[in-house]
Formats: sequence, structure tokens, C-alpha cells
Amino acid sequence: MTLQEELEDLIKNDVLLEIEDYIDELFEIIAAKKDNERTKEELKEMQDMKRDFEEMLQDLLNGEMDDEECKDIIDEINEMRKED
Repeated sequence: MTLQEELEDLIKNDVLLEIEDYIDELFEIIAAKKDNERTKEELKEMQDMKRDFEEMLQDLLNGEMDDEECKDIIDEINEMRKED
């Protein structure tokens, strides 16, 4: 598996799914009227992050990322996931 394929798999099958699940949770909190200003800020941040990853995925599919860039992003994603 190339680094590009590994990154594509990581974004499609892990990162975007986790972000979408969290966005759903935030919408549920808002719908239940248990939200506060921080919840709405968090929702906006997560929606922005989702867009960023979708753009990154598109760049990847268009062949616009080299091995080094893919490796750096994979490492960053793994670090972010460890912090949670």
C-alpha cells in the first residue's frame, strides 16, 4: 500500500467518520437545548475540519501530494488521535 493509499484510507474510513459522528453528537446536544456557546463554536470548528479533510482527500485523489507530505499528514493524524 502506498502512502497515498494509506492516507486516503485513513481519511475516508477513520477521520471523516469520527468527525461526522462527533458533529452528529453536537447537533443532538443543540437539538436537546443543552448547548452553550462553546458547543456551537465546537460545531463550527468540526465542520471546518471536515471541509479541510475533504479538500485534502480531493488533493490526494488528484495526485497532488507526494510521499513526504502524505507521511507528515499521517503522523499528524496519529498524534491528534493519541491526544483524544
